[in-house]
Amino acid sequence: MALIHPNIDPVAISLGPLSIHWYGLMYVAAFASFLLLSKWRAKQGWRGWNPAEVDDVLFYGAIGVLLGGRLGEVILYQLPYYAQHPAEILAIWRGGMSFHGGLIGVLIAMWLYARKTKRTFFQVTDFIAPAIPLGYAFGRIGNFINQELVGRPTDSALAMIFPRVDAIARHPSQLYHVALDGLLLFAVLWIYSSKPRPLRAVSGLFLIGYAITRSIVEFFRTPDFSVALAGFPITSGQLYCIPMLIIGLLLMRNPSVQTDDAANRARSLSKTK
Repeated sequence: MALIHPNIDPVAISLGPLSIHWYGLMYVAAFASFLLLSKWRAKQGWRGWNPAEVDDVLFYGAIGVLLGGRLGEVILYQLPYYAQHPAEILAIWRGGMSFHGGLIGVLIAMWLYARKTKRTFFQVTDFIAPAIPLGYAFGRIGNFINQELVGRPTDSALAMIFPRVDAIARHPSQLYHVALDGLLLFAVLWIYSSKPRPLRAVSGLFLIGYAITRSIVEFFRTPDFSVALAGFPITSGQLYCIPMLIIGLLLMRNPSVQTDDAANRARSLSKTK
């Protein structure tokens, strides 16, 4: 017998004309978790980072996530729809954020931050990568509350009916994302990055880990669209994970011989000249 989604009201708090949605609160929780985790790691002296720098990193990253995530959803997944309903592009409280678009937005933002602070790009991405998956998990909880991005029909013991979608028992794929792309990937990256690693290695592992876990969940999730690659059908999410996997493997195979600590010393020396 299938479980029934608790049918949580997407609006968490209503104050007259003002409505605060759970989806928005999940993004607040995501940013807060990144801030706390990154500040804690910086306080431990992680690769020369200062806790005060984390505020600026979060500011740049939040802009990248919001702009990139929304534009990614519009361009990569729902362009025909939003071309006919352009006013809804700004309605992010209803859901509809692309991870791959958000990733591109964050990478651009981190490149700008690295230029501003005279760090290398991979010094920045290696620092932020371990804290990202936990924040991502909060976003998927928001998807679950909104009853969006539901799974494929199933008769498994984990089947769930999403009343606002239909009466069909489906995989709660949003929760699979929370478990694999979120909690599992967070644990792997946090442990891996707790020891000195070559520059680029942490970033590479993040790309590989997400590409693998996301591709697994795609087998249980209703795809936005599917394409044929070498005669095999793959979903849009799996398609967009291919370049992530390739780049991640290249970064892990050929990491910089310069460790983060060495890079920080070089940065300090350059400031004294």
